[in-house]
Amino acid sequence: MLGRGGIALLAALALSACVGGVVPPTSSGSGPVARPSSPTRPAGPVRQPVPSTPLAPIPSTAVPDAVTAVTAGLAAGPSVSSLPITNEGAERALAAFRISCPSLVRRTDPTGLTRGADWKPACDAAARGGDARAFFARWFEAVQVGDGKAFATGYYIPEIAGSRSHRPGYAPIYARPSDLVDVDLGQFSADLKGKKIRGRVEGTNFVPYYDRTMIEEGALTGKARILGYAVDPVELFFLQVQGSGLVRMSDGDVLRIGYDSQNGRDYTGIGKLMLDRGLIGRGEASMQGIVAWLHANPEQGRAIMRENKSYVFFRVLDGPPLGAMGLPVSDQATVAADVRFVPLGAPVFLSMDRTDATGLWVAQDTGGAIKGTNRFDTFWGAGDEARAIAGGMSARGTAFLLVPTGTLARLGVARP
Repeated sequence: MLGRGGIALLAALALSACVGGVVPPTSSGSGPVARPSSPTRPAGPVRQPVPSTPLAPIPSTAVPDAVTAVTAGLAAGPSVSSLPITNEGAERALAAFRISCPSLVRRTDPTGLTRGADWKPACDAAARGGDARAFFARWFEAVQVGDGKAFATGYYIPEIAGSRSHRPGYAPIYARPSDLVDVDLGQFSADLKGKKIRGRVEGTNFVPYYDRTMIEEGALTGKARILGYAVDPVELFFLQVQGSGLVRMSDGDVLRIGYDSQNGRDYTGIGKLMLDRGLIGRGEASMQGIVAWLHANPEQGRAIMRENKSYVFFRVLDGPPLGAMGLPVSDQATVAADVRFVPLGAPVFLSMDRTDATGLWVAQDTGGAIKGTNRFDTFWGAGDEARAIAGGMSARGTAFLLVPTGTLARLGVARP
């Protein structure tokens, strides 16, 4: 983690976008730092979108303050066979769905939409293979959650410059601290089922965990293992938003790291802060524009980044990047979503105002900024192409969640 922009144009890109390979002339520390001798690459341009016309949502009234998909209101969507799903998109989604199936049939779905056993027929059929578009048309039906109005950003696997040893201006990459405690509040009260908090024990009290400023000022000394050092603190900041990435060490080795935990503090998207304060214009609110401003204004940039009190801790990965299901994520097929409104592992069709975001996806991940009904973060893999697309991704349109056939009848949702 990206999250997951159309809200105030591209402002929400700061919620989910990431940076790759930019080394600034100065650090966010106390003074200038020399550029490393290893080559670096620029962040690259934002990919200009090809516009498209999204499908209209089913007329429906959104329920304010809904906490699950069922309470948000449901409307039967169009037949899956009528959705403009491409063969390539269906193949990618089917492969991702197969990966999700072993977990999907065992998971408790907090949305209120499905039960684990509901997915078994589709999962059994997915294992047998066959035509991908026909598979989705046969085993699924579409449902609109809330008003169906979707917003999607993008994320990818960044690569940043790193070091095994510390130098002035470098930022430590921390593993999970030994004193970080996860608390499932549902164990204390049925009214708090599904709610969790993180913090630490101080004396006889349970208190919030250290925020970003405290951590950057040394609060984790002796409490967390350092996996390595990021040459550029701005790169590390956005890598934390992405949730996983590659750290290319000065000796040529590459360290693959992924999300392990987070300090429990609320996430604040800095892009919207910068727009609201007039620090950047709307045309500069892409990930690339935000990064350029932070590098050009290191002291003010450090203060703004610290307004995001959330801080992510990593672990070393020995395989492909994993999503919130603990399973590999899939390029151009995985989306991050809010598990209260989208079952993890479920397919979702996005019909958006740009072609690259339109298509069939599978919800296999979550993000600190990806909250609410019909909020998605599309995953694009690694490399320059992925960075260019994800860095400028901001799409609006309509979302239809695909659930096992028979779900709507069980929930009492009338077909049009």
